[in-house]
Amino acid sequence: MKAVVVGAGIGGLAAGLALSRVGWEVTVLEQAEELSEVGAGLQISPNGTKVLEALNLMEALAPLCFEPEFIRLSMCRTGRKIFELPMKGYAENRWGAKYLHVHRADLHRVLAERLAHATGGEIRTGAKVTGYVRERGGASVYLEDGSRVFGDLVIGADGVHSAIRGQMTGSERARFTGYVAWRATVPVSVLKEDAPGPGACVWAGAGRHAVTTRIRGGDLVNFVGIVAEDSFQEEGWDLTGRRSEAFAAFKGFVPQVTSILHTARELNRWALFDRPPLGAWSDGPVGLLGDAAHPMVPSMAQGAVQALEDAWVLAECVSSGKDVAEGLSRYFERRRSRTGRIQQRSMENLELFHKGGALQSLLTYAPIWAAARLSPALIHARQDWIYAPDVTKGG
Repeated sequence: MKAVVVGAGIGGLAAGLALSRVGWEVTVLEQAEELSEVGAGLQISPNGTKVLEALNLMEALAPLCFEPEFIRLSMCRTGRKIFELPMKGYAENRWGAKYLHVHRADLHRVLAERLAHATGGEIRTGAKVTGYVRERGGASVYLEDGSRVFGDLVIGADGVHSAIRGQMTGSERARFTGYVAWRATVPVSVLKEDAPGPGACVWAGAGRHAVTTRIRGGDLVNFVGIVAEDSFQEEGWDLTGRRSEAFAAFKGFVPQVTSILHTARELNRWALFDRPPLGAWSDGPVGLLGDAAHPMVPSMAQGAVQALEDAWVLAECVSSGKDVAEGLSRYFERRRSRTGRIQQRSMENLELFHKGGALQSLLTYAPIWAAARLSPALIHARQDWIYAPDVTKGG
């Protein structure tokens, strides 16, 4: 059986690897001329780590990862701590796997190398897909150069602006959320005493928040900041932002954030888009995965993780059903409720981190502060439904 995966991002490569391990011949088509992954840090929660372990990737990834000591929520201007929860060691005991930080490029490279060496695995760059046609019990995808590639299964893993989704569901465009994200990385050695702590730190403020993490074994600080902004809708992950605009966006934040903006070699910004949940993720033997199926804002750090879960479940479903189309339908039924709920929670978290004004902040954060002091486990318990499931064991 042959599978064609459109898009060589984290989800597409994971899907290719998951399919190859159960006997599929896989071709991944990537429109870029070179196989590279933009972006910076990823947080891989235990539910994602379980998939990486099942794909036998952790031996290669472990030296590249960083296990955060804590997750902390603080106020952006004063640094006042709302809560701090232990994570190193605790995550494995509570949820069955480690909570890890990794550079997106490192994870992407390991996935690509493993798939390229897998039996029946192939990655083709410079292959822009424009659409598909169902034929011969499967489907062929059309490439911009006029050629086409046939598969018994076709997976659209080509992101929020997916050409496969566009054909499958019509011309509905991705909608701008009204939020813009900034990202940067800076070595800890450059930041010195202003380096954020060795954990996942959320700095909450009025209409904006920032997250700092550690990657590359803890030697590199990763920064992502999200700002409410109605006017900016230019697309692309690698757009360079002006340093003066970043200073204005995060004016008054603690030195652990502003020092990153001062010292980063480059600051990138991109508009955040999403889509409403779909009533189906497939058209016969053609299915969707990751952001093509369920894009979500990054405030739960679940975008890449949910794509990993998708990849495993999809491979399992299409390999165990009576046919590919039926398998894709079962995949959708297993995934739609969970991903829809996480999409919703991600937007709620974004709004939670953006409370402004003394009274609004007090009403929002005081109960969380009190709960964390009385019983940190109450805060951890809010993540159980996300972190505890193991899709590799049917969870």
